[in-house]
Amino acid sequence: MVNVKVLDHPLIKIKLTVLRDKNTKHTEFKSNLNEIASLMVFEMLRDYQVKNIKVETPTKSKTTGQTFNKEIVIVPILRAGIGMIDGITNLIPQAKIGHIGLYRDEKTLEAHEYFYKIPNVSKDSVIIIVDPMLATGGSAVDAINRLKKDGFKNIKMVSLVGAPEGIKYLKENTTNVDLYIAAIDKKLNKDGYIVPGLGDAGDRIFGTK
Repeated sequence: MVNVKVLDHPLIKIKLTVLRDKNTKHTEFKSNLNEIASLMVFEMLRDYQVKNIKVETPTKSKTTGQTFNKEIVIVPILRAGIGMIDGITNLIPQAKIGHIGLYRDEKTLEAHEYFYKIPNVSKDSVIIIVDPMLATGGSAVDAINRLKKDGFKNIKMVSLVGAPEGIKYLKENTTNVDLYIAAIDKKLNKDGYIVPGLGDAGDRIFGTK
């Protein structure tokens, strides 16, 4: 089962509108993308289970505090997913970073893996896949299933904008994943882009065409 949760916080909606605007410069696009990533992960971790630890304060008092009970690994799907890392690690500096490189065949729209590097962590670690766009769903499914093949089971995915076709494909081709998304748009166009969408996220992040 794939659990889909739309995080429609007002601040996320406002910043997503900036990303949708074709006149937004790439520097502003990137900063707003990171801010949305922070807000989404903040909401995603609301029910996260912590563990208690003892700490001593500057007043020489001892108290009980909390820390992460599992390792957290951020896994961007290259290249657009890189644009979300800073926003997340600003909140979770302890997080480790993995990478999955996938490219999409322009004719078949199928995703192909060209790079895979994940930190040496326990298989029960929390894996957070990040990719701004969930279009056809091919890259997301390949990334999720690649991580499952590697033994990881606690997998979550964070995307800004998704198409119904991509979400449907995700539900039909993988299981036991939580998807957090800021908006579900109308459809994919004939070129496989989300409509209304926000264009090519990678190009807009890095100022390329």
